Amino acid sequence: MDRMKSWLASACRDASMSRKPYPTDLTDEQWDIIKTFMPEPKARGRRIEVDLREIVNAILYINRAGCQWDMLPHDFPNYKTVNWYYSLWQREGRWDDMMNALREVIRESAGHGPDPSVACIDSQTTKTANQGNEVGYDGGKRANGRKRHVVTDVFGLILLVMVTAANVQDAAAADPLLRSLNDEFPTVQLVHADLGYRGALVDMVEQELDFKLNFSSKPAGMKGFFPLKQRWVVERTFAWLNRYRRLNHDVERTPESSEAMIKISQISLMLNRLAPKDTGPPFRYIKSAI
Repeated sequence: MDRMKSWLASACRDASMSRKPYPTDLTDEQWDIIKTFMPEPKARGRRIEVDLREIVNAILYINRAGCQWDMLPHDFPNYKTVNWYYSLWQREGRWDDMMNALREVIRESAGHGPDPSVACIDSQTTKTANQGNEVGYDGGKRANGRKRHVVTDVFGLILLVMVTAANVQDAAAADPLLRSLNDEFPTVQLVHADLGYRGALVDMVEQELDFKLNFSSKPAGMKGFFPLKQRWVVERTFAWLNRYRRLNHDVERTPESSEAMIKISQISLMLNRLAPKDTGPPFRYIKSAI
């Protein structure tokens, strides 16, 4: 039985290496980092008959190239199988587990503790395709679509993400997001935000949560663009994510799938940081912007 399992594993590896590589393919070093998060073979029931590394490669390809599921190149596993694993791992929280673990490793490699003490919050409005639910109109950005609410650490690495309709105000979405931050990251003592988060949210944070909100704005009388290091952290994160074409527009049917694609993009970025390769989006530094 052991020899049969070994042969099957070898056959899967050979099958995956029989095609020409794509720039998004995991290197051996990157696969070694995340393979511990893959599901283990079950003692009973149907065994896994696909190469999970190829499943991850296919998901990374879709995330980077921005194509439809049914337009996945034929040298990957069947797109329905790939989509099934993508949705299953979303429900199981595997994308969260990968993102959190990789973030902790990067923070420690930069000389910081695994858990943040300072965070930054901001949102980004993106247009949607002609499908999907929970879509609204953002009057400020004059865009019909969804809004990505993101909390990052001082390196711009995502702690939490929530996707809503674009007509949801930043402060309204920040309420449950900051409550989750307080529960999941009790080490956070300060959260940087822009002036759009003022109002009742301030009282809620002061009375119920264990950290403080710090609001930043450009100097009085200053006109035009003025970079603020407290807010530039999140803006840099959005710039990183925009390199992934699946995120240029929100084409997902559900906000949960939108959140998963954002997490996958962050996972890809962090893998390229931990185990750089010659191709793919650059992620050359991990310098704190605060």
